[in-house]
Amino acid sequence: MKIRKAIIPIAGKGTRFLPATKQIAKEIIPIINVPMIHYIVQEAVEAGIEQIIFVTSSGKFSVEDYFDRNQELEAFLERNNKMKELDLIRKIGSMVDVTSVRQKEQLGLGHAVLCAKNMIGDEPFAILLGDDIVINDKPAIKQLMDVSLVNNGAPVIGVMEVPKQDTPKYGIVKGEIVDEKTLRMTGMVEKPKPEDAPTNLATPGRYILTPKIFSILEKIPRGAGNEYQLTDAINVLCQSQDVFAYRFDGERYDTGNVHGYLDATIDFALKDPEIRDTFLASLKSRLVKHGISV
Repeated sequence: MKIRKAIIPIAGKGTRFLPATKQIAKEIIPIINVPMIHYIVQEAVEAGIEQIIFVTSSGKFSVEDYFDRNQELEAFLERNNKMKELDLIRKIGSMVDVTSVRQKEQLGLGHAVLCAKNMIGDEPFAILLGDDIVINDKPAIKQLMDVSLVNNGAPVIGVMEVPKQDTPKYGIVKGEIVDEKTLRMTGMVEKPKPEDAPTNLATPGRYILTPKIFSILEKIPRGAGNEYQLTDAINVLCQSQDVFAYRFDGERYDTGNVHGYLDATIDFALKDPEIRDTFLASLKSRLVKHGISV
């Protein structure tokens, strides 16, 4: 079946971006002038996704509003002959069908995915985590869709190589090598110590799953962090059917922390022909001002 729907969990409190996230959703914080969440949704849309299901919490209304039409702003721009800006915001307001469901308690990624069960129905679906931006000509989630398609609709987990010392930050997959980019999974380990990690292939937030995962999520106990872990459900799934891990192509930014957010901001500025020269000139002048040589 064609994958038409994507779940994007955004219920987290964004504590690493306080005090800004005291008042606004972390996902709306812009990288230059485009909110982080725009890049996640854009990836899904470019892969052919037709409906986005945000799993939200209180205070996240601004994310839904961003992808809605703003008639008052559109009228203002039209009156002032700002047609370029008008075209831009109209496209954002009509780029995809957006719905949402509340996660009333933050009980883990597995619980967040389960909250969207009724909106998914009996279709295969994608999951894109709202903290992880992946830039590539072919969207990362589309790469996973294609792997699923050639494997009879099997679930596919996106992975990337990480330094061994970073394995405690991620879910780490294990399995049998199919080809240079693909593993047939035998399971996952949630945030293992480097000496216990079965591989250095980490899951940064791209999944293709089927509705079978929901019945598993309804039965698993709480796991790491006293939360319902999607990792635990995928482990159960691996025991009854083929689940693949695929090393996708693309540059990934973890914008869930300030370091990754700064990396993304700098790289996006350098890649933007309209602001690249201005950015470089400003950066050089700031370095000189602060007596920093590189």
